[in-house]
Amino acid sequence: MEKYKVGVIGATGMVGQRFVTLLERHPWFQLTAVAASPRSAGKTYEQAAGPRWAMAAPMPEQAKALTVLNAQEDVEQIAGMVDFVFCAVDMKKDEIRALEEAYAKAECPVLSNNSAHRWTGDVPMIVPELNPEHAQIIPAQRKRLGTRRGFIAVKSNCSIQSYAPLLTPLMKAGYEIEQVLACTYQAISGAGKTFQRWPEMVDNLIPYIGGEEEKSEQEPLKVWGHIEGGKIVKAAAPAITAQCLRVPVSDGHTAAVFVRFAQGKKPTQEQIKEIWASFKGRAQELELPSAPKQFIHYFEEPDRPQAKLDRELEGGMAICAGRLRPDTQYDYKFVGLSHNTLRGAAGGNVLLAELLCAEGYIQRR
Repeated sequence: MEKYKVGVIGATGMVGQRFVTLLERHPWFQLTAVAASPRSAGKTYEQAAGPRWAMAAPMPEQAKALTVLNAQEDVEQIAGMVDFVFCAVDMKKDEIRALEEAYAKAECPVLSNNSAHRWTGDVPMIVPELNPEHAQIIPAQRKRLGTRRGFIAVKSNCSIQSYAPLLTPLMKAGYEIEQVLACTYQAISGAGKTFQRWPEMVDNLIPYIGGEEEKSEQEPLKVWGHIEGGKIVKAAAPAITAQCLRVPVSDGHTAAVFVRFAQGKKPTQEQIKEIWASFKGRAQELELPSAPKQFIHYFEEPDRPQAKLDRELEGGMAICAGRLRPDTQYDYKFVGLSHNTLRGAAGGNVLLAELLCAEGYIQRR
């Protein structure tokens, strides 16, 4: 099959680097263009990103010689080179919104890792296994933008990947969830850092991540929402409260989750485990290249899942769960784990791109 030509906007940053590594041997996608800030523009990708390369894998050979383009000034040129772009830039939100709309209006679909458009009413925020139907809002967005091909789709915040995918199958099975308490323990790569760059995090824990708790409480409600009047209307329930902490872990976000079900609609522990084990989403139905074969893996061991042992499961795209048990104040509590820069960031966006290609929303030029 002829591969889709792909660009990465913000290619020199940590998430951008992750995109570059994921595209190295992708069966559908070929990295064709890389773009970054003016200080990197004009250099080869190796010159621009090499001194800051943070991936365990070496820089892909095919990327090294690519000339880094100016993400803001070369929009038309980049849009003409590719079928779509991934966007992971470090800019102010209003600048990101304008930049992503510029690419969309240049008839280039944008798969965004940024938060700037997550609450734009007609921009879908899709976890492919949970709410693929939200792609149906894209024609309404194109009408607003005046585009034929261009649109913006976003992935959710990395923190919610450690618990929203575990709650959604229970809701789809007919169990009404009223209240959720989620405490997330988030890796330093979520801040775009390594221990070498952030030595203050060694032997430390920071009980604050700016804006993270609000995202963790609100973004699942958009994922669980519905399309109405050309917009995605967020779900009214369940009520979520969250506390987010930065912990000395390189990769992998862990969540301690407490759940209360509606009265009379409480599943048993075995029913919950069976729902998790059997759950398949649209990504599995379509057998997308990046989709985990088993979406949710449950561990019976009392000390699992662990970030170091389990974050790479199924290429870092699986969701891990464990320690499901009754709670004295809520109905149940359990632990979730997801790889924050794979499932939660670049990998989740690649999977979203695969979904939108397979469903016909992204087509070759």
